[in-house]
Amino acid sequence: METLTVPLLTEALQAVMDPEIPVLSVVDLGMITAIEILGDQVLVKMIPTFSACPAINVIRNNIRIELEKRFLVPVQVDIDPAVQWNSNRMSEAGREKLRRFRITPPEVMEGEWREEMLSGIACPFCQSHQTENRSLFGSTLCRALYYCKACGNLFEHFKPLE
Repeated sequence: METLTVPLLTEALQAVMDPEIPVLSVVDLGMITAIEILGDQVLVKMIPTFSACPAINVIRNNIRIELEKRFLVPVQVDIDPAVQWNSNRMSEAGREKLRRFRITPPEVMEGEWREEMLSGIACPFCQSHQTENRSLFGSTLCRALYYCKACGNLFEHFKPLE
């Protein structure tokens, strides 16, 4: 059996995908706040991308199953109350995966959120900024629905959150 290390456990978590955006892992999303090896067991601390995320228990269970299956150790997955998720936690690799999946990723936020951050969103099909918001909510709470005037496609934008 492999010696457990935090990097090894982190690498394994790349296989735990977000059930709502199956191209993104919990690592891509920046949902993992801590991994601790406590003797013969593992503690993973995580945060949801939105406090009302309906998939949080599925994600917690998937983390536990993946690590227990791969490393044959008991795993506890807790919500980390000390950290709040924001869209800057998403990795650059995760942002690129979203683009390829045809969801516009959030911009890296500098400073406070402003309403104009939701205008001129780049279309993931043609990269035009001639877009308009059609709904503040897409298929999930973390996404908004847009229409591209240049190519005529509807698309989703993963909203920035500070």
